[in-house]
Formats: sequence, structure tokens, C-alpha cells
Amino acid sequence: MTTIIAEQKNVRQSSRKVRLVANQVKKLDLESAVRQLTVMEKRSSMVILKTVKQALANAVKNSGLAIEDLELTDIVVADGPILRRMRAVSRGRGHGIDKRTCHVRVVLKTKEAAVVPATAVAEAKGKN
Repeated sequence: MTTIIAEQKNVRQSSRKVRLVANQVKKLDLESAVRQLTVMEKRSSMVILKTVKQALANAVKNSGLAIEDLELTDIVVADGPILRRMRAVSRGRGHGIDKRTCHVRVVLKTKEAAVVPATAVAEAKGKN
């Protein structure tokens, strides 16, 4: 079983907002997840879609796997660094503003019946 991982780091959106979309999509199969992400009207759906497409490209280009042989295993959204800013208020004071970021990680695995032997992958790379 081959595992393909793609990460998008320092996304300028809070992890809570991205997790709302990730939790809806991670229980779907790969094809349905991509279709669902393209029609969702959330800004975070484009971030997750970009990361899923990156994982698919990694699987096809680097590992020589077919898209039909892959399944979406997990989408992990973790907190990233927080940018601390200040907004000026009355009496010469300032209130803090936290601009949150997050890291998105997509994990794909090959299906059970679709395991490709290592020699076939090496031959495929040698032909290119």
C-alpha cells in the first residue's frame, strides 16, 4: 500500500473555517470529493482542492499510479503561526488582532487490489 502526502502550509485562514469544509469532504471518495470542492461556496474549499490536486499530481508523476487506484484517506488541518497585529483605539491605546494561519495535509492511499510492484514503476520511469 502506497501513501501519498501533500501539504499546504501557512494558509492565511483560520483552521476552524478550513476544518468545516475538510470534515464534509474527507468521508467521500476521491472523485466525489473533488467534484464537491469545486462547487462549494467557501474560500477554504479552494485551499483544500488545491492540496488534493497537488497530492494527485504527486501520485501520478512521482509514483506512477493511476488516479482510479487512489482513495482519500485523511485531511488534517492544523494550526499555523499567528500573526499579531494591533488596531488603534481611543485614548492612545491599541487592541490586539490575531491573524490566524493553518496547515492543510492531504493523505492518499492506494486501494487494496491496486498495489503496483516496484519493478513496474522503475520500468515506467525508465521509458520516459
